[in-house]
Amino acid sequence: MALRKLRVLLVGGPMYDPLYARLTEFERQTGQGVEVAGAMPHPALNARIAEEFGGKTAAFDLISTHTKYAPSQRQWLTPLDDDLGPDEVAAFHPRTLSLARIDGALYGLPRNLDIKLLYYRTDLFADARERREFKTRAGAELRVPNTWDELRTIALHFARAPALHGFAFPGRESGLFGHFFELLAASGGRLLTDRGEPAVDDEAGRWALGLLVELYKRGAAPPETPDWHYDEVATCFREGRAAMTTDWPGGFYTYIDPALSSVREVFDLALYPSGPRGRHIYAGSHTFAIPVTARDRPAAVELLRFLTSEESQLVEARRGSLPTRPVVLSKVRAESSPGSMAARRWALLEQSVDAALFPPAISRWPDVEEAIWQCARAAIVGEMSVPRALTEMAARIRPAVA
Repeated sequence: MALRKLRVLLVGGPMYDPLYARLTEFERQTGQGVEVAGAMPHPALNARIAEEFGGKTAAFDLISTHTKYAPSQRQWLTPLDDDLGPDEVAAFHPRTLSLARIDGALYGLPRNLDIKLLYYRTDLFADARERREFKTRAGAELRVPNTWDELRTIALHFARAPALHGFAFPGRESGLFGHFFELLAASGGRLLTDRGEPAVDDEAGRWALGLLVELYKRGAAPPETPDWHYDEVATCFREGRAAMTTDWPGGFYTYIDPALSSVREVFDLALYPSGPRGRHIYAGSHTFAIPVTARDRPAAVELLRFLTSEESQLVEARRGSLPTRPVVLSKVRAESSPGSMAARRWALLEQSVDAALFPPAISRWPDVEEAIWQCARAAIVGEMSVPRALTEMAARIRPAVA
């Protein structure tokens, strides 16, 4: 008698899809079929989870989630502590495990650690004419920016629509929230006070949101920015239409693939810029979880193990993802030739982890994130002034964290 297929709902996109080719290997090894009910960007994934679980129509054995979203989905997830042995859990990095815990219980196994680097065009920064013009206009040498203020000046220098833009960034949803969040922290601000009150409407908030607004209004960012997610931003840079951008580790392979990137030989990576109060980088961890609707828990646990196994993480790490198993990180670093871009990238990622900035674990986090990015976007497109957008942002956050 054939086994019922495990039904899974997954996050999708260039950073995530290559792993799912391994599902056929899982089926071969176990004889257990797998049905992918969907693989979609995280905003759409969150909406579907909320709709189907909230409407009691969900029928999934395993789902993708994220350490920042899991607290809001807790009622639909199940703890994993009784399914996994101590040695299995100990194979993951302690920091990512702590992110995946809610009130001490493990609600997901970490797939990766997401933290961003700065991407820049080496041909533009090395061009003698560009260097002369920048020196004349800015009174400084054209170099890879170490601070956000330097990035602003350089991005405005390369603002030459429609052929070239100085800095591409996402203008909606998690991507826009992330840029505001890290800029807020880099300027000394916080999302919430120690008492849980919104703290965005202050000088730090005005600096952070003001920087994003300026980049867009003065043409340093593409005009499509308010409609772009991460994937569109990455495509813009890979097509040679931006001098700088930022991106997560998992999509690195797309930048060096001749079929996907026209800048594969003229770009490099650098540490994230710092702000007036230091370097802070929006970070998080994608996880796999077993929901309350799992009908064959032992098989679902086996699939969970498979998708986060050493072999699976090695597949993703070789494409760029930052693994959550230290042994896998050691392997891919050893495979990188000394002095190569790959070796430099691993070193930059390791250094960046010290500046990782994680969203607070809040049960209504999606509402908080929604309020922040929508108000930030309204300021970027000119529907609100920066001060009004921050005031509105705080007003919308308050009920979610009350």
